[in-house]
Parts: sequence; structure tokens; C-alpha cells
Amino acid sequence: MNSSQSQGELFEKNNHLLDLDSHNIEVTLSKELIQGWQEKIHLYQYNLFQGLGSEHQQTSLFDYNSTTLPANKFAPLTLTPLPLSFWRWPKALHHGPAIYVVMDRLIEQNSYLMLYIGETISAEKRWKGEHDCKYYLANYSEALKRAKVNNQLSIRFWTDVPKSTKQRRKIEQDLIKLWLPPFNKETRSRWETPFTAEIG
Repeated sequence: MNSSQSQGELFEKNNHLLDLDSHNIEVTLSKELIQGWQEKIHLYQYNLFQGLGSEHQQTSLFDYNSTTLPANKFAPLTLTPLPLSFWRWPKALHHGPAIYVVMDRLIEQNSYLMLYIGETISAEKRWKGEHDCKYYLANYSEALKRAKVNNQLSIRFWTDVPKSTKQRRKIEQDLIKLWLPPFNKETRSRWETPFTAEIG
């Protein structure tokens, strides 16, 4: 798993990442609409991925009493990318408290999107079972597949975070406000996210 070649092989296909057939809704969107939606998010998040976010936002992001974490410690592209089906592996790679992010690599543009940010007390268990974001990702993946838009979804865990749930949730909320990921409930309406329709 250490070689870059092995990392790449994790993402050759997305059809194994979710077993959500009973929850999927049929999403038919044009390639132009999808890429336009992705481009808006990319333009907003580009500087953040480059570490060039607002100095004021970055400075205040991790202002926590005795647990001060410098903003530059959150560097999502340095975190190990895992397939969304990682929880099926016999041995978990991450344990304990974490901030986790779901990202997409837009292969043709060689750029990234931050789709979701969450926090957990137990990294090895959080992605098992029901999770709204899993449904959105299934719809997103299906729509991109139909529109022939190439992408690579991954989930990444940042484990250098406080054990205190209150502090971790504060970090999560600050990161959501900074990155505005489209699958978080706090920011969906901003991007008019078409993959989060209610399932009837």
C-alpha cells in the first residue's frame, strides 16, 4: 500500500464503493451541467488546496484554549487517500478520533474537490452503516458515470485532532465554513447541489 502505483489501483473503478442500490435515485444530468457545477466549487476551493486561504480565516480556524492546532496542519492532499469501501478491509488503517474528508479528483483537469467534511470519535467505525453522504456520493458517482466524466473518489482521515468531541466539532464546523463542501447540510443550498435530492 506504500507505493504510488498501489494507491492508484485503489481508484480504477468506483462501482465497488457503495452498496446502495435500494437507496439510489436515478440521476440524469448533462456533462456540461456537472462540469459547470464542479468548476464553481473548484474555483472557490483552489486557493485552499494551495494553502493560500484567507490569513484571517486560517489564523482563527484553530484557536482552542490549550489545544491550539496551527492551520497549516490541515493539508488534505497530504492525507492518505482510501477508497470509500475501506471499512470492508479486514484491518482498519485509522483508529480513534479524526476529522475525515471525502474528496474527488477530477482526472481531466487534474484538480480536486472537497465534497464532505465530518468528525468522528472512532475513525474505524464512522463510515459503516447508514450515512446521508453515502447516498449523495452514490448519486454523484452514477451521474458522472452516465455523463462520462472521469473522477476518483477518496476518503481521508486526519487523526492529529483533539480527543474532546466538543473541540473536534468546532474544528469540523470551522473547516466546513472555510471550505464550503457541497455535501454538508450547512452548505448544500449554496452550490444548488443536484445529487442530494430526497429519496421518495
